Amino acid sequence: MPQIQKMLFAAAALSIAFAGQAMAHAHLKSAVPAADSTVKAAPSELDLTFSEGLNLKFSGIKITGPGKMAVKTGEASLMDKDATLMVPVTDELAPGKYTVEWHALSTDGHKTNGIYSFTVAP
Repeated sequence: MPQIQKMLFAAAALSIAFAGQAMAHAHLKSAVPAADSTVKAAPSELDLTFSEGLNLKFSGIKITGPGKMAVKTGEASLMDKDATLMVPVTDELAPGKYTVEWHALSTDGHKTNGIYSFTVAP
């Protein structure tokens, strides 16, 4: 194999390796209630599903409601091979827009975070 082909092959292999590492983060795949959705009944829990397993100790959410009032939540748990973060909502949610700020630590040590909202409109 000529030297230039060896160098191109090595560069391609390194690119693939680094691309795989960049993809190895817990990205939010879906949520219940869904982002930007309107629900008729206030949820009793939020379920956030990620692209890979989470470390529960370093993953969680903060919910704020109308007037930026904090919403009380219960103790989070993991489901679905540790890829779904389930958080009970202990406060009664009044009609209005709610914001969910989440942070996650994947089992391989990568941190991610994000924000989305949903509306309760009975």
